[in-house]
Amino acid sequence: MSATVDDELWSAIGDPIRRTMIDLLLSGGPGTATSLSRRLPVTRQAVSKHLAVLDRVGLIHAEPAGRERHYQVDETQLARAVAQLSAVGSTWDARLRRIKRIAETIERHRTDNQGG
Repeated sequence: MSATVDDELWSAIGDPIRRTMIDLLLSGGPGTATSLSRRLPVTRQAVSKHLAVLDRVGLIHAEPAGRERHYQVDETQLARAVAQLSAVGSTWDARLRRIKRIAETIERHRTDNQGG
């Protein structure tokens, strides 16, 4: 019951600024580094670096438009990320259920041995 996780993808998503950028692109449609920098607490240069990371892992793609590039979310890659997260969540849910059963068994044995 092991989930395959793309560490590079999750490293990219792990940054809160990049998650916000994805949210902005999903809610507002394609954007440029300039338009995104107006809505984020970082410089345009920092936005460009974050966009490069998201582009490298395939979460966004860019189309040239004059001197700018318009970025949008790659919904197929985002769906892949969501599926991975769901699989990891299921794996951890199963682990936590096993831990709970073990803890309950230990508690039952301790109670039984104390004469209660």
